[in-house]
Amino acid sequence: MEKKKLEFRGGWMAAFLPVCIFLFFCILYFIVLKAFEMYALAMGAFVALLISAVFTKKGHYDRFWEAVYDGAKEAIPVTVLLLIIGMFSAMIKAANISTGFVWLADKLHVGGGLFTAFTFFAVCIIASATGSSLGTMFTCFPIFYAAGILLGSNPSALAGAIVSGGIFGDNLAPISDTTIISAGTQEYTEKSGFADVGGCVTSRLKYSLTAGAISFVLFWIFGGGGTLGSGAEEILTQNMNPATLVMLVPVVVMLVTAVKTRNIYKAITVGLILGTIVGLAFHLLPPSSILSVKDGAPAGFLTDGINGMIATITLVLSVYGIMGVLTAAGALEKITNMILDSKFGQTTRGAEIAMMLGISITTMFFGGVTSASMATFGKIQNEIGKRVGLHPYRRANLLDGFANSIVLAVPFLSVFVFIGSSLTAGYEYADALSVTQVSGFMFYCFSLFLVLLFSVITGWGRAYEGAYGKPVRTLEKSE
Repeated sequence: MEKKKLEFRGGWMAAFLPVCIFLFFCILYFIVLKAFEMYALAMGAFVALLISAVFTKKGHYDRFWEAVYDGAKEAIPVTVLLLIIGMFSAMIKAANISTGFVWLADKLHVGGGLFTAFTFFAVCIIASATGSSLGTMFTCFPIFYAAGILLGSNPSALAGAIVSGGIFGDNLAPISDTTIISAGTQEYTEKSGFADVGGCVTSRLKYSLTAGAISFVLFWIFGGGGTLGSGAEEILTQNMNPATLVMLVPVVVMLVTAVKTRNIYKAITVGLILGTIVGLAFHLLPPSSILSVKDGAPAGFLTDGINGMIATITLVLSVYGIMGVLTAAGALEKITNMILDSKFGQTTRGAEIAMMLGISITTMFFGGVTSASMATFGKIQNEIGKRVGLHPYRRANLLDGFANSIVLAVPFLSVFVFIGSSLTAGYEYADALSVTQVSGFMFYCFSLFLVLLFSVITGWGRAYEGAYGKPVRTLEKSE
């Protein structure tokens, strides 16, 4: 039996009330108070739902919460996957792989602009291995930034390189929450289910690697010019361990398995088993770091991985609940129809431009919280893309790509810029950087935007959904 439409006092536009309240909390915590905690945003989303339910028409209060449940149920595959990848991410963090790259930089005797470019490269790999952009930034700034500014790197460029590397990993890593959410919001029309993570990553490589290569060159060119200082060698020595580079083996195996099998569960299982064996064999992971009890509380990367994902999962569930309300009220369908009935909806290229603008504006409003913005706009992108026949891979790649591009470099409106700026404070030999100084050197964001814009305009990499969900290059009546 078809469920009745959810109605609000004030018409269908009132269905966006929970989004507006949630946006208020995003701005309050991430921009005004500078409290970068996902569980705070999740609280904001649930408060938004509680308040908005009061504004439903008489007899629709129960329907409101039924819509929330329906939306949250769609998040179950995403939440299960996030819990599993959390364990792999925590394992790589426990091995402290960044110290291996510090050793490598020292052996190569890189400095100035080359150290900045090398830092970008190293952070890209670390972020791709852990799937955590913000976590990588907190780990890498004390090491690479501290040493780099003493080796003659431009402080602003060096900070931009670390932030950019973290965003690269968020954009590409199959274990990144944004990769999983972007795939998990895009449905097939010719078969059941959502886009698989492995397929999305495979088709995304050409955009991310092209933007990454451009960024590497730019960091090399503009990353020098700083003042050489004493103390860099000591910082490097204190943070060196070449043995940790061996943990790249399970990372590579995990990535290859994900791409080859298109099954992220198999990939994580193989990566976890191999990573644990390698970590134990090379004494990078003592048995207690796997599973133990410390001061009466569970410890080890298995429990840490689960615990570290709870805040993100709570946020995802709450945002999906809000999307359930918008769906039940017909608001998402109306927005989709408005876009498709406009000039944007006349061509596939126009629809992709609408997608670019939609996810960019949503991400900016949410203060650069990409997981929330993708979960919010992903539903609309899914409907727009299905109407013009775009393959779920293409839709997921544009969703994730534009969310992680130029909009994250907007000063005063991006959590990444705020965190990058705050992590440059506290060094005796360098002044803290402002948000504008950091944002101007986030070359990966600028490069990725231009690469994707080129792709939209020229059709490079555009794929449609063919029989049984296979990607095809052309689709009748698509243009």
